[in-house]
Amino acid sequence: MTAPLEEMQVNAALSAAGPPQGARDPSGGSAAHAVASVGEHETACSGSEAFALRVLGTSMEPEFMEGEIIVIEPEGALRDGSYVLARHEGEWIFRQLCRAGERWRLHALNPAFPDLALPDLSEVRGVVIQKALPGRRRASKRYV
Repeated sequence: MTAPLEEMQVNAALSAAGPPQGARDPSGGSAAHAVASVGEHETACSGSEAFALRVLGTSMEPEFMEGEIIVIEPEGALRDGSYVLARHEGEWIFRQLCRAGERWRLHALNPAFPDLALPDLSEVRGVVIQKALPGRRRASKRYV
């Protein structure tokens, strides 16, 4: 990873700035769904190299709290129930991948946020494989 963790964030507030073009101010916009502010850092790692993002906001509580770091594996196995980073309507979003019959949806753990339809799995960038609270090595959880 070539960029500091502070420059790559998962933001639980919908940014009004449109598609990510670099780090954005996470305080802008309404709290509609989790948006990953990856921007130019998306290409900072090779296509198969794991990368880390910081969680901001409440859309993925209680499992993922604001300030935690999540590690994304771009080539991780996609399964019903996996936590993923995906592209939705031009924005990066962090949600739980859920199968609904033959279709997929992006599910927010916090019931105050809506589920979103996912046209196909090609929009998924990677799978969350680990989370950690900065500064607390023992406060870590693996998902694979």
